[in-house]
Amino acid sequence: MQERRGWTRRVFAWLNASTDESSHRIYGERKRALLGDLTGDVLEIGPGTGANLPYYGKDVRWTGVEPNVYMHRYLRRQAARLGLDADLRVGTAERLEMPSESVDAVVATLVLCSVDDVAATLREVQRVLKPGGRFVFIEHVAAPRGTALRRVQAVVRPVWQCCADGCHLDRETWVALEEAGFARLDYERFRAAVPLPIVAPHIAGTATTHAAGRLPTPQQDAA
Repeated sequence: MQERRGWTRRVFAWLNASTDESSHRIYGERKRALLGDLTGDVLEIGPGTGANLPYYGKDVRWTGVEPNVYMHRYLRRQAARLGLDADLRVGTAERLEMPSESVDAVVATLVLCSVDDVAATLREVQRVLKPGGRFVFIEHVAAPRGTALRRVQAVVRPVWQCCADGCHLDRETWVALEEAGFARLDYERFRAAVPLPIVAPHIAGTATTHAAGRLPTPQQDAA
């Protein structure tokens, strides 16, 4: 089983690298808007083959945590091409080997669909963010309940999960974000122009942690 999982992870890494150009066409505008003004220490969870690296500013100090080791050579090649000093680590989003309140921003794009525990991941995100820090995300999500697309997602999910490195097609990620306790949550829903309609429903936005010394207040969302 472990050998089979390694084989699928290797293929998934190759597929990610081969589709980076199409990713730029699909998400480029949103990534420029969400990532372009980040500064300081930025942690990216699940950076894959480095599709986000071209959108960061030159003054960003970037750390990536990627559990699929077969992604690493593609990402290091991308970082070298861009002249980015990348600190790439193996690890999981549910247990980040980072000090508390140590980063200015955390980035996740097309990642929360595949983590084992979304709530634990978001707790770790909040732990490592500095007070007032930002969590930036772009995620494909479940289609509305009761729709034909949602039913298709549910049927396809087991096979898709096996082939796509644990990806859950019908995960209601926005619910976990709304329940995570961020000081502020702003996101939009959109349908991405992807070849497969089953992964077309998306959300993108920013969640902000509480400022130092501030008690939690009801979060605001712009869903």
